Amino acid sequence: MENLYDVVIVGGGPAGLTAALYLARAKYRVLVLEKEQFGGQIAITHEVVNYPGIAKTSGKALTDTMQQQAEYFGAEFMLAEATGFDFSQDIKTVRTDKGDYRCFGVLLATGAHPRTVGFKGEEEHKGRGVAYCATCDGEFFTGKEIFVVGGGYAAAEESVFLTKFARHVTILVRKEDFSCAASVADPAKNHEKITVLTNTVMEEVSGENGLTYARYKNTATGEVTEYNSEETFGVFVFAGYAPATETVKGLVELNEQGYIVTDPSQKTSVEGVYGAGDVCIKPLRQVVTATGDGALAATELEKYVAAAHRKTGLRADAPSPKQNKTPVTAASHETAESGGLFTEEMRQQLDTVFARMERPLLLKLYLDSRPISAELEDFITALGALTDKLTVEVSDRQAQETMAPCVEVCFPDGTPTGLGFHGVPSGHEFTSFVLGLYNAAGPGQTIDGDLQQKIARITKPTDIKILVTLSCTMCPDLVVAAQRIAAENSNITAHVYDIRHFENLKEQHKVMSVPCMVIDDEKVSFGKKNIQQVLDTIRAE
Repeated sequence: MENLYDVVIVGGGPAGLTAALYLARAKYRVLVLEKEQFGGQIAITHEVVNYPGIAKTSGKALTDTMQQQAEYFGAEFMLAEATGFDFSQDIKTVRTDKGDYRCFGVLLATGAHPRTVGFKGEEEHKGRGVAYCATCDGEFFTGKEIFVVGGGYAAAEESVFLTKFARHVTILVRKEDFSCAASVADPAKNHEKITVLTNTVMEEVSGENGLTYARYKNTATGEVTEYNSEETFGVFVFAGYAPATETVKGLVELNEQGYIVTDPSQKTSVEGVYGAGDVCIKPLRQVVTATGDGALAATELEKYVAAAHRKTGLRADAPSPKQNKTPVTAASHETAESGGLFTEEMRQQLDTVFARMERPLLLKLYLDSRPISAELEDFITALGALTDKLTVEVSDRQAQETMAPCVEVCFPDGTPTGLGFHGVPSGHEFTSFVLGLYNAAGPGQTIDGDLQQKIARITKPTDIKILVTLSCTMCPDLVVAAQRIAAENSNITAHVYDIRHFENLKEQHKVMSVPCMVIDDEKVSFGKKNIQQVLDTIRAE
């Protein structure tokens, strides 16, 4: 049976990655689907110090290692969004934006996403003063006042992180105290740049070119404070998470808050369907509990799948261990930069991509006198030296700062493909840049037939600018989606800008959060998006 797996895991956070490791090591064929970024929410945490056996690491480094362990034993990974399920048969179907996949068992490890609070002005000012990711957006508020809304683990930890940028941080805690452990709360309470206001809720924020007004209330005394500022400030919301269970409503049992109901073995109300991690009902949502859920669910799925083999007489293909291969990731690239641009491991991965490219490409460089242009020239020259599929040409050394530094991806005759990167495509954008080359050269990443038709129907010339920072873990998904569309349709251009080097765009579009997508220099949209969501935004023009 085509695309048959023993288990499909929906969600690539710690729970899903652990389950993939256990199942693949037990010789089961497993596919992990992730719509945003492998690693889950913990990947944006800059410091993890409470994972047993590891003194100190980052969330991304920890989960990158988990993924590599699972790949070592043959687990397969795909960036795709699960859009629906059929659990009615022995062979279950997982529908995605990249096709349908069949399996004996399913693990739901979709995690949770940040909650909004609902104060007046929150929606209106998202991306222009109101933010939800300190790692991605903290830098935009360097030297400014920041308010943090929330009283849990994330609010306490991220407030301390934000002091690296902010002049001062004020935390608004809804209850009488933080709800997290004292070991996490105390560094925030005792920090010289942090003020903690308990029994306090944000009521309203406003401003024309960023936030200049906030109103908050002490619920114990009734006192209302109005904060007016001549300069802009930021509001970061860390108010917990909502479970990502929209696609399984009506299919498995959920509680009133939308969390998946499981038994002590992580089994849901449906035979052969299990849950793990933050999407489940549980008293503690931490990486260590997520990995425990994943391990338990995997061992239970091993038993279930073995019984399904006997019942149906069908078997999935055995996994193929990849013991000498790991993915080209931002983490591996950052490691490589300390000892050379590309490690041997990265070169092997790049060689695989280059070998699959159907036609060569010309990389045109537009440079100015800034040091970042010299850095771009060195980077692209080194990349081009790895293959005869890439030719590098310096087109303009006196390009305007509104454009340079830029690498424009062109066909061999110099015709633009519609893709370009302004800045140096390193950090978290290295992989997305390589995927852009692969998509421009062909055959490119597989696209669902319906999406291909929707892309082809766009006949109006459309310019897409994606504004990113290289530290943002949420930006690459939008970059890949927009550039995949541009590679498919010559009426569309998708250029990426490292906003640190293009203050003019930051000011023009009043950008205080990334990723940010600007269509035809008019419509501005913030946040991660897949191909369908980018198309929806274009059609809304």
